[in-house]
Amino acid sequence: MNRTTFKYLVMLRPKQWLKNLMIFFPPFLGGAILAPGVPARGAVPFAAFCLAASSTYVLNDLCDRHNDSHHPVKRHRPIPSGAVSPSLALAICVLLLVPALWLGWLVSPVFLLLLVAYLAISVCYSLKLKEIPVLDLFCISSGFLLRLQAGGEAFGIPVSPWLFLSVFLLSLFLSTGKRLGELNALGEGAGAHRKSLLHYPEGVLDLLLAMTGAAVLVTYTLYVVTRPALVYTVILCCFGLFRFVLRVKSGLGGDPTESLLKDKQLLAVSVLWALMFAWIVYR
Repeated sequence: MNRTTFKYLVMLRPKQWLKNLMIFFPPFLGGAILAPGVPARGAVPFAAFCLAASSTYVLNDLCDRHNDSHHPVKRHRPIPSGAVSPSLALAICVLLLVPALWLGWLVSPVFLLLLVAYLAISVCYSLKLKEIPVLDLFCISSGFLLRLQAGGEAFGIPVSPWLFLSVFLLSLFLSTGKRLGELNALGEGAGAHRKSLLHYPEGVLDLLLAMTGAAVLVTYTLYVVTRPALVYTVILCCFGLFRFVLRVKSGLGGDPTESLLKDKQLLAVSVLWALMFAWIVYR
């Protein structure tokens, strides 16, 4: 892979496409993922969200290019580093958006509506909402919830209230960890990178992290309690939450995707949870 291709690939952030696996949660957790045609049926919805997500990542980097120049890692991204011009980045953003919307329409009008809602919130977040404390956390959380609902629509599987609450609180927990990780890593220069960090008084993000983590454990337990064998997965859920908090407070970063890929214990417990859940539901 040459340098030109690589810089464009980095700009699309393919690692973040892991979040789009949330689309497969309704059939997987509902015991339907192995039904004939179900995995293949998820290809188009998954591709639609991958293209849409990359479009929003490009727009976000474009809007943040000046602030990202103060970040020790993000300043090396193609747009803030100057490797890709703003005009070319905007063109790529639009080129990604068109096929994303077309694929969304192929799935269903409701799926397209959820995809458009995701794009609208992401654009508002990139332009202004990321600067507003608390609201920025809810914007990030909405992305996970819309993926979950879109998955339910794509596969024709209703999302239960307890699953909705579990994903909502987990996404808030991860969003808070991401912000706290940024605050710890950047220190006094945090405000130059992200304005919302200036408006979180000392200790507030720690408190929010503890609150949402505890709430996730409660809602997830209530979600699985109807199937007695699944209660044992709560142990793995608890370990994963504790490990993420330890990672954030140790200054290792709070980005959910990076944490999952770089932390061997988090990756292992996530895979073990999926295997245990699958064995109990599909045996």
